[in-house]
Amino acid sequence: MIKENVKKIMSELPKGVLLVAAAKTRTSEEILEAIEAGVQIIGENYVQEAEKAFGIIGNRAKWHMIGHLQTNKTKKAVRIFDMIETIDSVKIAKAIDKECKKLGKVMPVLIEVNSAEESQKAGVMPDDVISFIKDISHLENIKIEGLMTMGPFVDDPEELRPYFRRTKELFEKIRDMDIPNVEMKYLSMGMSDSYRVAIEEGANMVRIGTKIFGPRH
Repeated sequence: MIKENVKKIMSELPKGVLLVAAAKTRTSEEILEAIEAGVQIIGENYVQEAEKAFGIIGNRAKWHMIGHLQTNKTKKAVRIFDMIETIDSVKIAKAIDKECKKLGKVMPVLIEVNSAEESQKAGVMPDDVISFIKDISHLENIKIEGLMTMGPFVDDPEELRPYFRRTKELFEKIRDMDIPNVEMKYLSMGMSDSYRVAIEEGANMVRIGTKIFGPRH
């Protein structure tokens, strides 16, 4: 089933849109099946789960951190992940920079935007994103490569359009500013129920879990 799902999704994605298979709570067997079907990027929400899967699968795929990263998990995270999509504080950016320096590694990162300005959610408020990027862009061992957003929980994916649009406008604005060490390449928006709307609004990276692996157990 996973193979068919992956092939179907990949055949529908426009050229240039990257698929991140969101593998929260999935087994290594399930993840491997997705990779064999053509998935090249695995998204993990927790360092512990990623570590387990990475131990078995290794570099057969790229690994993206798509959940909130705690500072105390940074050391492990920088060894496993090829990109961290959820940077939302100077503290976490500096922690990643410090650990990457020890490894001689530069970590590509995305800035998580709290596009709906929900107080209980992670992410940088839209009005603060530019100053936040300027605050951390001097760090030598991270490379800002774009933005990521979740949007609020809604029943109808159409309701997410304004949030995706707002993030895309921010993405373009930052891209045109030519901030040193900042290259706006990736706009990561949309999940299983909303990725089509996200792509219409400019996403070129989508994080899909349920539609690949089926409902979570």
